[in-house]
Amino acid sequence: MATQTASSNAGYSEGSIRVLKGLEPVKQRPGMYTRTDTPLHIIQEVIDNAADEALAGYGKKIRVTLHADGSVGVEDDGRGIPYGPHPEEKAPVLELVYTRLHAGGKFDKGQGQAYSFSGGLHGVGVSVTNALARRMQVASHREGVVAAMAFEGGDVVEPLALRKQAEGDRKQGTTVRVWPDAKYFESPALPQADLVHLLRSKAVLMPGVTVQLIDEKKKDIQTWQYKGGLRDYLEQTLPADAVIPIFEGEGYAGKDADAFAEGEGAQWAVAFTEDGQPVRESYVNLIPTTAGGTHDSGLRDGLFQAVKGFIDLHALLPKGVKLMPEDVFARASYVLSAKVLDPQFQGQIKERLNSRDALRLVSGTVRPALELWLNQHVEHGKRLAELAIKAAQSRQRAGQKVEKRKGSGVAVLPGKLTDCESRDIAFNEVFLVEGDSAGGSAKMGRDKETQAVLPLRGKVLNTWEVERDLLFKNTEVHDIAVAIGVDPHGPGDDVDLSGLRYGKICILSDADVDGSHIQVLLLTLFLRHFPRLIDAGHVFVARPPLFRVDAPARGKKPAAKMYALDESELAAMLDKLRKDGVPEGKWSISRFKGLGEMNAEQLWETTLNPDTRRLLPVRLAPLDFSQTAAEMTKLMGKGEAAARRELMELHGDAVEVDV
Repeated sequence: MATQTASSNAGYSEGSIRVLKGLEPVKQRPGMYTRTDTPLHIIQEVIDNAADEALAGYGKKIRVTLHADGSVGVEDDGRGIPYGPHPEEKAPVLELVYTRLHAGGKFDKGQGQAYSFSGGLHGVGVSVTNALARRMQVASHREGVVAAMAFEGGDVVEPLALRKQAEGDRKQGTTVRVWPDAKYFESPALPQADLVHLLRSKAVLMPGVTVQLIDEKKKDIQTWQYKGGLRDYLEQTLPADAVIPIFEGEGYAGKDADAFAEGEGAQWAVAFTEDGQPVRESYVNLIPTTAGGTHDSGLRDGLFQAVKGFIDLHALLPKGVKLMPEDVFARASYVLSAKVLDPQFQGQIKERLNSRDALRLVSGTVRPALELWLNQHVEHGKRLAELAIKAAQSRQRAGQKVEKRKGSGVAVLPGKLTDCESRDIAFNEVFLVEGDSAGGSAKMGRDKETQAVLPLRGKVLNTWEVERDLLFKNTEVHDIAVAIGVDPHGPGDDVDLSGLRYGKICILSDADVDGSHIQVLLLTLFLRHFPRLIDAGHVFVARPPLFRVDAPARGKKPAAKMYALDESELAAMLDKLRKDGVPEGKWSISRFKGLGEMNAEQLWETTLNPDTRRLLPVRLAPLDFSQTAAEMTKLMGKGEAAARRELMELHGDAVEVDV
């Protein structure tokens, strides 16, 4: 045995560890940094840089050229990228921007403020473009000088060269030409329709800026300039006639705003239609957020609160009808453009905004504006109320049909269950909460309409090797089964899910090691005895934060409470505060020992609110159940101590210990 271990270690030594430098990580794993179906996103990174110049008020034109040789050119008339030596790195700034990850002008929020509002915040974007391009040429026209460089595969092949502009040439801005490397993409062709939509939207969001697309092969030129902004764009893209006039508006925080930085806010145009697929487009600092995010949630909340207030004021709601946000939002088409000083996106491709403050920012701007508009246009308000009430009645009728199918003889619900008011499983969710104290906070902080809470006392039984007939001997397992309304079953059983009472079953435990153990025991229960619920996508794991950081005011940003899931996220958060110029130790860090330490408001904001929480769907790897069962038996079986010991000896060094 010792000989085998020695031979297996021979090929694994200090020299086996490889450190990826420069742009190598991007080339090794391009999918972590950008979309790899087509080169559109790496071209979008260049376009976004040009748009940021226009957003900052330094450019009026963006020109994109599809060259006959397959390359793409992007030209703006902004300030031009600085090209002199960086004061710390000593290399030309132009080179750093295109060859160094986490380098860029968008981080500077509180000092020189090169960009107060921008979409580029990771400092990764255009360097990824360079890494995944066969060749890239860059020219910066700035202060009478043209600075040029060329790269191949992310490496400098033509170092910085400076020349004076020709006499009378007052050109200013940056010109970039990219030859995407086909080997990194599933299809090397740029999707023309998506590119046109992207460029057109930039023109919509920046009234007065001219955006042009030149196709050399087709000898075609398209130019967009919208003076009417969001309203004109929405009118042209609506699937059907609007039932009331388009509601448009904008609002931004002033110099004396308490909660937000000066200039933060949103602009919107909203239309309601009875037919067709709604048009929904949102942007943050001109970046398209195709997966929505907290700014979309803020718009939804603002619309709902204003319409609900109007309905209550005029006593329009029929008896027995309960209005929900989706009833108002279901037939809404909108274009939303938010300005956020320090947006936090989900992932490098920025498809979804995660900034919690954006919900309050947009909702607090939209709600008063719509309330005023509805009360100035009462007939339009009543028509909108009629549309929302009709949607609510349809939803409730559908929920009643499900109730009838459940039939009689339903088991008495457990006394510890604090149920929700709604019976529509499309919205209902139950939280299986560790401990009575956490359960108390969850009960106070939840949305009573759609969220139920079932507190669990102590650690749940390890049910991996428990026979189905003996499951209900355990009180906690019995209560879970009765509360969710589905009987225990095996992977191949024909199961009736019509009695299911909640569309989401959420495991909510502490963020520490004990909480993780409870999480594993509950996941074991669902995998062994309720596998169809996992298959159907009904089981989720809530991720409460482990740390709270109280940060002082930073430049334009007011003091804020921020939450981190774990040590690594806390480290990244503190690093961001340092980059924002906050002196070491000026922030305070609190560690939640358990959910019971959170008050109801904190638990709602971080873990229960559908718009700001982090909820992970539980999915099975693409293995057959027998393979999964074999692995689980090794981990959870009573007679598997030797197998678990071997596993710990092999992988014990990868475990994070919470002492």
